[in-house]
Amino acid sequence: MVVATPSATWNVPRSAYVHVPFCAHHCGYCNFTVIAGRGDLIDNYLQALRCELLELKFPRPVDTLFLGGGTPTQLNTNELRSLLELALTWFPLAEGGEFSVEANPADVETETIDLLADWGVNRLSLGAQSFQLHKLKTLERDHDAAKIHQAVEVARTRIASVSLDLIFGLPNESLTDWSQDLQGALALCPNHLSTYGLTYEKGTRFWNRLQRGQIQKIAEETEREMFELAIDHLTAAGLEHYEISNFARPHHRCRHNEVYWSGAEYYAAGAGASRFVNGLRETNHRSVVNYLRLVLNGNSPVAEREQLAPEDAAREQLVFGLRRLAGVDRHEFHQNTGFTIEGLIAAPLETFLKLGLLEWVQNRLRLTREGLMVSDSLWPEFL
Repeated sequence: MVVATPSATWNVPRSAYVHVPFCAHHCGYCNFTVIAGRGDLIDNYLQALRCELLELKFPRPVDTLFLGGGTPTQLNTNELRSLLELALTWFPLAEGGEFSVEANPADVETETIDLLADWGVNRLSLGAQSFQLHKLKTLERDHDAAKIHQAVEVARTRIASVSLDLIFGLPNESLTDWSQDLQGALALCPNHLSTYGLTYEKGTRFWNRLQRGQIQKIAEETEREMFELAIDHLTAAGLEHYEISNFARPHHRCRHNEVYWSGAEYYAAGAGASRFVNGLRETNHRSVVNYLRLVLNGNSPVAEREQLAPEDAAREQLVFGLRRLAGVDRHEFHQNTGFTIEGLIAAPLETFLKLGLLEWVQNRLRLTREGLMVSDSLWPEFL
């Protein structure tokens, strides 16, 4: 039985995401909304963003602003300046706010960093993925380890927080390969690290190659060993493991992503972008061409719309919250959602506690070390 005293009130969003889908090359593992080799569409895309954001009627101040992709740094200097001005016009950043931009190491030059810093960007997320040439070639990346080093060095001159993304679990990857990547990343002393196991998303080239038997997934046990190696190496180096895939130096957590994990609401614009405002989740068309056609013709770009019922919103908030190593406070959850954790997930909660995948630490429910290893298999039982 679900115990609830749900409230229909929602807080005004204090975060915004703007999607920039342009890439030099569409990597075989990537399932994000991207379009490669179509720089001719950038001007129209910026115009479409202006039209979409006009629907906000007035600027919405935020505490976190994130420009993701795709590759925002694929834009040339004038285009990138227009994007930054547009984003800050509609989402002015509060004092002390976090302004993040994703970047490809191959794109990072002094001029790029100076432009970003001049417009208030204080966090750069670099898609390093690996420091080893054979892994980078498998992932179809267009940079090498030297370029990552150069990008970090240049970024540090003006950007307060630099984050690196790494991928593990490639076909035929060894523990030694992954250990060397971790060591290579730590040698650069990043403020933040994100580590992701390679996934094979339907519709990607990697998925198609997997179906044809051209590549094989790494053994689950080896992937688990890699994940545990990351946890042990990075925490021993002084980074806090604060979310399943994320590690940070003190005061360098990704505040924008924490908004998602807390179940808070947020604005979003651009092709494939999802927003969550007043309990309503909307997702724009993923096709960049369709997005442009719709918006520039005065039509809504929204492809999916879902008004979350209070119980569904509570379940999502629980799952997002459990991704964080701190877990979910029983009393705060009830106060924020009107539901009790025990009332929402009584049966799976009992099962996972007995299996040692979840644990209560005082009033907080959190994943155990064993639970971290299999977390993705738990969430369907909660939703």
